[in-house]
Amino acid sequence: MSPDEFRIVVEKIRPYTNYIYLHVLGEPLLHPQLDEILTIAEMANLNINITTNGGLLERKKEMLLTHSIRQVNISLHDAEENIPSEKWTDYLQSVFDFSITASGKTYISLRLWNSSNTASAAFNTLCLDEISKKFDLSTQEITENTKGNGLKLAEHIFLQKAPRFEWPDENGIKSQTQKNCYALRDHIAILADGQIVPCCLDADANMELGNIFTDELSEILQSERVQNIKKGFEQRKIVEPICATCGFMLE
Repeated sequence: MSPDEFRIVVEKIRPYTNYIYLHVLGEPLLHPQLDEILTIAEMANLNINITTNGGLLERKKEMLLTHSIRQVNISLHDAEENIPSEKWTDYLQSVFDFSITASGKTYISLRLWNSSNTASAAFNTLCLDEISKKFDLSTQEITENTKGNGLKLAEHIFLQKAPRFEWPDENGIKSQTQKNCYALRDHIAILADGQIVPCCLDADANMELGNIFTDELSEILQSERVQNIKKGFEQRKIVEPICATCGFMLE
């Protein structure tokens, strides 16, 4: 999405929200014009949230620190699959260094969302050990189960642990029979080409509701399909078949 297109998106969503989250599966720090995009969001007085795998934090640190970013979510679990094991410790240290530096004005959420995956045991143990050492917390404190914002590691820095969930897949097994969800309750997702979908997990636009560049957002949100999806979730019913393949569950 170009900065000019992003500016259109901001203008159209601004009457509905004070928040913008720069992620829908992709890695926002790879965007070559992220600096300009952040400036556009700032000028609109939007609370900016970024979700990143953290691999580019060291390279992009100076640029990120010049902007007013409300929260950075760092998916630590992504490193297990994308970084050689001998580099895991260096990766974690770069994440910690950024987190501590940025936490003066930005909330940091370190996400370890694979606690149910037995194959991730070695990686998770390393993460928790390094976090324990860096933030001077005991093993008991670092392993306790938490909800909401997670475990507070330091001022404005938190650890969130959660089980791994299956992403929606139109060819996946429809194993879910009941579901409550954040989709259309408090967010929508807008893809790079302007397609609007109910949630941030629908990166393939399996449930396209319209397009931000060609349609009126007010009409999309009042459409019969949107209302049916919302009412379904309120009653823990699945309206769209692909939602039955999604492992995300709202407690």
